[in-house]
Amino acid sequence: MSLKKYANLVVLSHSVFALPFALWGFTLAVTETSFANWGIKLLLVVVAVVSARTAAMAFNRYVDRAIDARNPRTAQREIPRGEIAPRAALFLVIGSGGIFIGAAWLLSPLCAILAPVALFILLGYSYTKRFTYMAHYVLGIALGLAPVGAYLAGKGEFSPIIWLVGVAVALWVGGFDILYALQDEEFDRENGLYSIPATFGEKTARRLSLVSHFMAIILLLYVGFSRYGWKVASAFYWIGWGGFSGFILYQHLVSQDKSKINRAFFTYNGLASVFFGMMAIVAELSPLMM
Repeated sequence: MSLKKYANLVVLSHSVFALPFALWGFTLAVTETSFANWGIKLLLVVVAVVSARTAAMAFNRYVDRAIDARNPRTAQREIPRGEIAPRAALFLVIGSGGIFIGAAWLLSPLCAILAPVALFILLGYSYTKRFTYMAHYVLGIALGLAPVGAYLAGKGEFSPIIWLVGVAVALWVGGFDILYALQDEEFDRENGLYSIPATFGEKTARRLSLVSHFMAIILLLYVGFSRYGWKVASAFYWIGWGGFSGFILYQHLVSQDKSKINRAFFTYNGLASVFFGMMAIVAELSPLMM
């Protein structure tokens, strides 16, 4: 068994999209409570985020294996190419899902209760493009749960501000997934699959993606003012917010050339998430170090 093949199957490197926001959510929680056992909790949060995403991606590849085989863009993925058997992918889903449930159970009783709900959304996304063009935003909701769940793990309860962060992540992810779906606009339309590009056309899809990203930027602007204001430490947050905004808006320029959508999807969104997450965490922790 090649671990590299399974890492490629679930595109493990794409964990950078949700993980930095989850780490920020966890940091928000522990600075509001205490740092007791934070190291163990942090490890469990990372395990939960990575295992949940692995289960979701492996399930997506399993459910979409016949569709992927027909699509020239995806025909070389591991299952259509025969490098990984569908049954093996399904076992990966079960194993990763079990690890996620176990990590949630170790974090808190409430996390354990809510974990199956989160897993249902994560796995259910794979079926949504068969009946709704809102599938992009279902994916967004799935990733938006990462900071919300991490905050819950750290504090044991929810707060209004973490829900705003979750909505911002959902809009950001939904927006870039719309751009990504432009590559399959004709294929989706011909095969009865739903997406915003296939349903409304490229021009409307690009506009909706841009509006989603502006809404995400505005929400994070509000979070910044509410949480940090103009304190000295807030400079880190605003630098991160500026970088995040620049990266996700620049991808709209790059993706005007459809051949560059893959690069825009991974490079600029990955940079946006990592840079913003890092700076937001520094902004949260820096007052404790002064």
